[in-house]
Amino acid sequence: MTENWYERHLLPYLIDLACGIGPVGRQRQKVVPQARGRVLEVGIGTGRNIPYYDKSRVSRIVGVDPALRMHHLADQRIRQAGLSVELMGLSAEKLPTADASFDTVVCTYTLCTIADPLAALAEMKRVLVPGGRLLFSEHGVAPDANVARWQARLQPLWKPLAGGCHLDRDIPALLKEAGFKTTLQSAYIPGPKVVSYHYWGHAEA
Repeated sequence: MTENWYERHLLPYLIDLACGIGPVGRQRQKVVPQARGRVLEVGIGTGRNIPYYDKSRVSRIVGVDPALRMHHLADQRIRQAGLSVELMGLSAEKLPTADASFDTVVCTYTLCTIADPLAALAEMKRVLVPGGRLLFSEHGVAPDANVARWQARLQPLWKPLAGGCHLDRDIPALLKEAGFKTTLQSAYIPGPKVVSYHYWGHAEA
């Protein structure tokens, strides 16, 4: 009962707060404005990416997220930005969209939480047009052995508190295994090291 209340009523606001801090916003600004044409945003959540879209470059935005309870926050940001966004309450492992139907897929702070990230990446690859791009910014496993050990130690406690988030997913390895050709950068951003090692860039099928 307590966990259910936490997940339904408190967790969305905690995630929204954490995903809205300055360093994370600066990461979003590095990738989201590059989106063009027909855009699929995977894990749109509370719409934290919405202010960073360049309205002159995008023609359509579809946002998918299984947490429908977050959509009222996304709706507010969509209205403020003056964008037209179609929201779908579903996970990314099986998308009800045709092959090659999007020019850009945007995925930020989502691969850490998806139950089957390889299945989700396969779907992102499927719906991209030839030459289309996956734009991403994700936290993940740190290159420093001591930090990585702490990520592994904290993971069992962190996951239920953070909505299924994994501290130590190997983002480059997942993208490579999914068959993407990736151009990425990585670095610690300001914050606790167990959550602040970031990977960002773009990937093509």
